[in-house]
Amino acid sequence: MTTPLIELSGVGRRYDGGPPALHDVSLSVRAGEAVAILGPSGSGKSTLLNLIAGLDRPDTGTVTVDGVRVDRLNETGAALHRRTRIGMVFQFFHLLDDLTVTDNVVLPARLAGVPRRAAARRAAELLETLGIERHAGTHPGRLSGGERQRVAVARALMNRPALLLADEPTGALDTASGQEVGALLADLNAAGQTLVVVTHDLALARSRTHRTVRIADGRIAEDVRSADLVADLAGTASQAAR
Repeated sequence: MTTPLIELSGVGRRYDGGPPALHDVSLSVRAGEAVAILGPSGSGKSTLLNLIAGLDRPDTGTVTVDGVRVDRLNETGAALHRRTRIGMVFQFFHLLDDLTVTDNVVLPARLAGVPRRAAARRAAELLETLGIERHAGTHPGRLSGGERQRVAVARALMNRPALLLADEPTGALDTASGQEVGALLADLNAAGQTLVVVTHDLALARSRTHRTVRIADGRIAEDVRSADLVADLAGTASQAAR
């Protein structure tokens, strides 16, 4: 059996003596999967994403990503691991408005020590693949929300990460732009990119991912294949119509 790309075992996290943000969470994600993490605000889904990214550490349990015990890394080691093996996409883009689109995209490569010409070639390839090459010299403030999110995706993919994490990637977008970004993420996954998405968007979860993991009160309440989720929703709607 293939070793999981992500492996959480017995993970717990508590903040400032409050109730557990996560309690005894175990989760495996195989390379090439697309997994949606669903749950209400305060359920622990963002904490889960932060632990996978190495932005936070568990109080208990282990977190392994791409063969590395992320929970054992110090701050510098975790930053290096993210820079080289994990791409991140955020709800509000986090682009630098004083840089052009190309300069935003190449930034992770330059921080990783990639030569300028090689980084520029990679950025040009990504912008063309994502359909925004015409905006290479534009500043992000002049772009639509959907276009800015495509730039953010290009930046996240710059160093060819093993894992792409997306935190509410459609949350700040209108419906049409959200659908376009959802389709883009699905296309990336179809090409082999492992994807974990935290979202409130049930349509995104059920149509663009393989699995839906529901978090409630810091625990995994449900872990189902998306096809099963669609069937369950259809059954519920049918019963309600009777």
